[in-house]
Amino acid sequence: FPGWSLGPDGSIVVATGNDDALGLYACTPYNSYGTAGASPPTRVLLKDPPAFTVRPKEEYFQEVGRELVIPCTARGDPPPTVTWVKLGSAGKSGARVDANSSLVFRPLAKEQHGVWECRASNAVAHVSTATSVHVLGTSPHAVTNVSVLPLLLAANISWEPGFDGGYFQRFSVWYSPLAKHLPRAHRDWVSLSVPAGAQHLLVENLQPDVSYQFSVLAQNKLGSGPFSQIVTSVPRGFPLTTVPPEPPAVTVRIFLAPPRALRANETARGVLLQWEPPGQLSAALSGYALELRQDKGGWEVLDRSIPSTKTQVLVPGLIKDAFYEFRLVAFAGSYISDPSNTVNVSTAGMEVYPSRTQLPELLPQPVLAGVIGGICFLSVAVIFSTVAACIMNRRRAARLRKRRQGRSPRALAE
Repeated sequence: FPGWSLGPDGSIVVATGNDDALGLYACTPYNSYGTAGASPPTRVLLKDPPAFTVRPKEEYFQEVGRELVIPCTARGDPPPTVTWVKLGSAGKSGARVDANSSLVFRPLAKEQHGVWECRASNAVAHVSTATSVHVLGTSPHAVTNVSVLPLLLAANISWEPGFDGGYFQRFSVWYSPLAKHLPRAHRDWVSLSVPAGAQHLLVENLQPDVSYQFSVLAQNKLGSGPFSQIVTSVPRGFPLTTVPPEPPAVTVRIFLAPPRALRANETARGVLLQWEPPGQLSAALSGYALELRQDKGGWEVLDRSIPSTKTQVLVPGLIKDAFYEFRLVAFAGSYISDPSNTVNVSTAGMEVYPSRTQLPELLPQPVLAGVIGGICFLSVAVIFSTVAACIMNRRRAARLRKRRQGRSPRALAE
């Protein structure tokens, strides 16, 4: 048949499988002495590889907390098995697959944002198709591909924005020197706002012969996303071969231990977190930063300005019937500690106020101003009513006295 050939090892190669290839086959080896007989027969069957009958759309946009169903079905012979995988992440992140091979998010969470792949496979072949899930109504995702271009006493920071959560996002660049001794006191991270729409920033007036660490933070109306990876760089002219920059992780482990014995207690006002200061300090402790994640999602910064003198903080406004994890990091000068132990908090059955976001901050200033104004107005109204009542009572008493005095002379005259 056209397209058929015999391989050097005795195998038959069929270039295009069709009905001509169906049937029973046997192989008979022989040489100059003859043959020992044919092999047992084998049957050739034609099977169909998987083919998608319903493909997911290229993109899906849905609000966090709502339901999202993404269809994906395939046919083949034998019938293929359909599975879903999130690219770049282990596990399904809480998603499930129903009886129709559709991917179901109920409810949709922030960490389920990303690219999902539908795979159909049987004994013949494997095929796949991908779709992007965009979760709206969340804080921003971390920026990626942070790069630093060293310049003369300056550095140009550039990055690729993460998903904005459905809201306009702005960026800030955070940097800090890594040198042990500086000509001037510089113990805290410095933040610089990035102009709207920009994806790079020039950081100027850097110290010569000092290595710096840089990170980028994204924010939108719902809060801050996680910090980007920390990138270390040195302004141009620094002799790299003399004092190579140290990786931030190694510096953290050497100079600062993490906070100890982090624990959580439920109170009437919220969850009270308590801890003990780091056991080993080679520099003055600058403060703490509290991180959290909800339902095994990504870590986010809740409060980055906890004073070093505090050993407890109250966390109000948790979502009811949710699972939270908290951890703490310490700052000492330009060094950041490893995270503390993680504490788990479940709000199932707790009397907490529901919140649209993971952890809302204090009331916005316009709302707070309205509340205070209302209270002040109510107080003035009560005071005014009380004064008016006192004046009316005094006038009424004065009229009664005049009437009594008028009656007394007539009684004496009689």
